[in-house]
Amino acid sequence: MVVGWIFCWFLFVLLLRAVVVLWWRPRRIEQHFFRQGIRGPPYRFFIGNVKELVGMMIKASSDHSFPNSSHNILPRVLPFYHHWKKIYGSKFLVWFGPTVRLAVSDPDLIREIFTSKSEFCEKNEPHPLVKQLEGDGLLSLKGQKWALHRKIISPSFHMDNLKLLIPVMAKSVVDMLEKWSALMTSADSDEVEIEVSEWFQTLTEDVITRTAFGSSYEDGKAIFRFLPTRTNVNSWKLGRKIRKSLMKLIDRRRENSIETSSKDLLGLMIRASKSSPSSTITVNDIVEECKGFFFAGKQTTSNLLTWTMILMAMHPQWQVQARDEVLRECGARDIPSKDDVTKLKMLSMIINESLRLYPPTVATIRQAKVDVELGGYMLPRGTELLIPILAVHHDQTIWGNDVNEFNPARFAEGVAKAANHRVGFIPFGLGARTCIGQNLAILQAKLALALILQRFSFRLGPSYQHSPAVQMLLYPRHGAPIIFKKLSTPLVHEDQQS
Repeated sequence: MVVGWIFCWFLFVLLLRAVVVLWWRPRRIEQHFFRQGIRGPPYRFFIGNVKELVGMMIKASSDHSFPNSSHNILPRVLPFYHHWKKIYGSKFLVWFGPTVRLAVSDPDLIREIFTSKSEFCEKNEPHPLVKQLEGDGLLSLKGQKWALHRKIISPSFHMDNLKLLIPVMAKSVVDMLEKWSALMTSADSDEVEIEVSEWFQTLTEDVITRTAFGSSYEDGKAIFRFLPTRTNVNSWKLGRKIRKSLMKLIDRRRENSIETSSKDLLGLMIRASKSSPSSTITVNDIVEECKGFFFAGKQTTSNLLTWTMILMAMHPQWQVQARDEVLRECGARDIPSKDDVTKLKMLSMIINESLRLYPPTVATIRQAKVDVELGGYMLPRGTELLIPILAVHHDQTIWGNDVNEFNPARFAEGVAKAANHRVGFIPFGLGARTCIGQNLAILQAKLALALILQRFSFRLGPSYQHSPAVQMLLYPRHGAPIIFKKLSTPLVHEDQQS
């Protein structure tokens, strides 16, 4: 009898808790925001707005009428945001189950979230599968530990250090281009179709590994081949092998006196861990940072290169202008110098416009860790903030009537004057948590594109289908087949190599 009573009481408590979490609390939050003039699609018991979200995503992705030349990708990539913004405005609620997210695309509010109120709006915990890919490092850390890691790692990304990598980067690019030329030779043709996204992943993987491991490059490359890709996250069984191999490498480097001068990521982390007996940098921290740096750097830079190549193939007039600039500033040298790269203004404009139209990360999320006032609105603790980067980059009020056109000229006077608001361009985030590797990504992209432009003209392959999609990052769903043709007049002479 007593056991039955206890069981019934236990069931009652569970039911009451479920009602509170799945019904009472969401309704209370809805009313809280309604009183402040913020609305959204109504909350539905347990599922929130997930059914509508999934339906809109499926419908958008299955629409085969999307034109190859259109850059108006917001309705396809973030259809729920595009649809509900027209109904509820630039601020609205959307429910992912019983969890509320406040969608915010107002640049003034975004600036608050990332700068003046950043201490109250922390990065939310990533999905376990995402965390497996990224590692538990700088990308997901918070508070004092994040600040310490950022301070230690930052020197790896100082521009003076990155420019020292130009010869190494260039060698990797030239090796890739020589393989493309070999494909033409074997086909007895002066042109060849290449699926560039796969080649660019291999290229960026090589450069990232050199930046992370320096003199231990070969060991790092052997370890990183086990890391998962965007399309293959079945890596749990490989986790132990990766960790064991990295720890062996770290132990060898820790015993090496050369670490006192090493400026690669691994060397900086090891030096910090040895700085004092009470150091809070552990071997596990070093392992996680290496994983995160590799995955984030590889995917972001390869995506940037892929979309920029697609855009220049779509818009040959800009390809011609970029090539003219490369030849004017770099001449026929195989490898542009660090000074040459900084002079490539047209290429910088094209890369920025690529990042505007096709940012690698289409949205980011923050969470209010306390009750916080934001732009005159009161947000309860736990409210998630959805910042749709893609929507900000495609906002006509910020970018003008040609917002959905590829127009690098808008960046002619720099990023600060390109838009009607300084927070209109945030491909690498904003504030203290701005992507630490953005300088490396842009430097690598400029160098690779300059070397490609020296040697080849290119156009989209006939099988190309313009279908931007999101799988962690924004990528071309059907790949990026591009036809490369050797320039009729050789622009790079073997006897000029250095």
